[in-house]
Amino acid sequence: MVVQLGIAALAVFVVVVVGASFAASRLAEREAVNDAAHTTNLLALAVVQPVLQDALLSGDTAAYDALDQVVRERVLPNGIVRVKLWAPDGRIVYADETRLVGQQFTLGDDQRATLAQPQTRAEVSDLNRSENEFERYGGKLLEVYRPVWTPSGSELLFEVYGDYGPVSARAFDLWRGLAGVLASSLLLLLVLMAPIIWRLLDRLGAAQAQRESVLRASVEASARERRRIAADLHDGPVQDLVASSLAVSGAAESARADGRVHLASTITDAASTVRASVASLRSLLVDIYPERLADAGLAAAVADLARPLAGRGIDVVVDVDEAQAARLGDAAQQVAHRVARECLRNVVRHADARHVVIRLAAADAADAADAADAAEPPDPRRPVVLGVTDDGVGLDPAHLPGVEGHFGVRVLADLATDVGAVLRVRSAPGLGTQWQLALPVEEDR
Repeated sequence: MVVQLGIAALAVFVVVVVGASFAASRLAEREAVNDAAHTTNLLALAVVQPVLQDALLSGDTAAYDALDQVVRERVLPNGIVRVKLWAPDGRIVYADETRLVGQQFTLGDDQRATLAQPQTRAEVSDLNRSENEFERYGGKLLEVYRPVWTPSGSELLFEVYGDYGPVSARAFDLWRGLAGVLASSLLLLLVLMAPIIWRLLDRLGAAQAQRESVLRASVEASARERRRIAADLHDGPVQDLVASSLAVSGAAESARADGRVHLASTITDAASTVRASVASLRSLLVDIYPERLADAGLAAAVADLARPLAGRGIDVVVDVDEAQAARLGDAAQQVAHRVARECLRNVVRHADARHVVIRLAAADAADAADAADAAEPPDPRRPVVLGVTDDGVGLDPAHLPGVEGHFGVRVLADLATDVGAVLRVRSAPGLGTQWQLALPVEEDR
């Protein structure tokens, strides 16, 4: 959760910086355009228009030189890179670039509108037009144009191109100011929220610990209930059914001795049914509470788990190395038994498998290294690995129910962690499933 909060804060910071940069650029450009329009108005009215002569329209050299001197001394030093005077027909009557003088171009719609309705227009220039051949050398320019008049009232279009560099500088200054304020605000917000976030993390941790405690308590309660049910079944219905089976068998023999063969056959069938029920209940007892785990060991208990699958047409191979099982502590053996039981249940319910292999042995060199990387056990000796492999439909480990909190698998994983073991799964759709439980050995075994 801390990582997610950090990523979210970083994303917000990036969005704010990018947004501030864009806003600063637009604001700086708008202010620069307004400043350029204001400056151009002053230059047009106070500097250029007073020196205009009607002879300039006819190409008089003296009129041109007088205007050129004023432009170079009082206009260009104000950050202006190009000055043009247009006649209404699109002819350039003056330009500080002499190669433009006398050329004729088509005025744009905005330029004609400015002459028709006197006003000042300012914008970032589009230098792709033919009349901008000599301005395409320093990037973008600010273009401003407005009408001016000669002494006789002839209207001309006064056009200047200003340097765009100050716009970039102003945008950077604005961005620095905005970014500083916004970054400081974000950092302050994070500092103020830190206690709240820390409290939420504590509450989440406490909730997780409580959840795990409830899971463990549920497992223990389930185990106690299994023992109680197993004891009640063993001491009650199972014993009664065994006694009933013996009594019914005796009655069948008595009927057979009296020559009532048909009755004896019926009673014998009833005795067989009772014995089958006793066998089913004993299998259920083994599944509910594997007392053979403590009496006969892990190998016998796992064999008891596998035996009912044969009645379902599933071939189960049990290969438990008793010497390796003896290296495990009681808690580790109980976890191994529970994992084997849960895996076999999944085989019956979901896998649609025909062959299952249960193997418990010491990990080979590769498995030992892998288990060491995953669990980092302090004991350098090789762990014992319980493997349950089936040839069923398989699954996608990325969508394993246990990962999302499935009770059975989640509890098994927690139990494995409690004894220092590691539970892993390898599978793919259509390729079966392999469960591996790497169990640490006890030092005194």
